[in-house]
Amino acid sequence: MDDEKQQQSTRTRSFVTRGRKTEAQTRAIDELWPVYGVEFDGQLLDLDAAFGRRAPRAVEIGFGNGENLLTLAERHPDTDFLGVEVHGAGVGRVLGEMRVRGIENIRVVRHDAVEVFEHGLAEHSIAEVMIYFPDPWPKVRHHRRRIVQPDVAKLIVRALVPAGVLRLATDWEPYAEHMIAVLDAEPGLVNTAGESLFIPRPEDRPVTKFEQRGERLGHAIFYLEYRPAAHP
Repeated sequence: MDDEKQQQSTRTRSFVTRGRKTEAQTRAIDELWPVYGVEFDGQLLDLDAAFGRRAPRAVEIGFGNGENLLTLAERHPDTDFLGVEVHGAGVGRVLGEMRVRGIENIRVVRHDAVEVFEHGLAEHSIAEVMIYFPDPWPKVRHHRRRIVQPDVAKLIVRALVPAGVLRLATDWEPYAEHMIAVLDAEPGLVNTAGESLFIPRPEDRPVTKFEQRGERLGHAIFYLEYRPAAHP
C-alpha cells in the first residue's frame, strides 16, 4: 500500500453510517441512481458530462434529508448542485423528490466528502460550498471527527473559484467556536463578517424543518460566511 492510500485508510472519518432506507428510498436509488448518481472512484469527476452542460456549481457537504439542496436547486435552475452524502436514506429521498418535483440540476455522490474534495474536484471549479449543521461530535475525544478541520479548509480553498463562497451553519455553540477558530486561521479564507464574528441569518437561505424545530426549542443558530482571500 502506497503512502497516499495508507493515509486515506487511517484518516479519522467525520461520519458513521447509520439509518435504514424506506422501500420508496431504496426504489428511488435503484431507478434513478443511473441518471442522477455520480460514481466516485478516486479520480477527477467529469461534472460537465454528469450535468450535460457547463454552469456555475455549488456543493453541499452532508445534505441530510436534502431539504436545503432541493429548494435551492428549484430556485436556481441555472446553477448545478452537487450533493455529497454517505447516508442512503438521504440519497434516496433526494432522488425521489427530484422525480416528483421535476428537478434536473442536482447530481449526487455517495462518498466521503473529504476524499471527493481531495481527488474529485478540479482546482477553482466550484462557486459555492455549503456545510450546514454537520455532526458536532460534542465529546472532546471525538473532536477530531469534525468535518471542519484545517486540512479540509485548505481543500475547500483549492476548489473554490476566486469569487466563490463558503457558507456554514450550526446550532451547537462550541462547534461554532471551533469552526470560526479553524476557518479564521486559514490564510486562504476571509470571514465576511470580520474576524471572530458571525453573520446574520441569510435572507435567501431556505428555512428547513430542522431549523424551525430548533427555533421552537430556543436553540441559537450560528451562521458563517467566508470568501477566498483571492476574491476580486
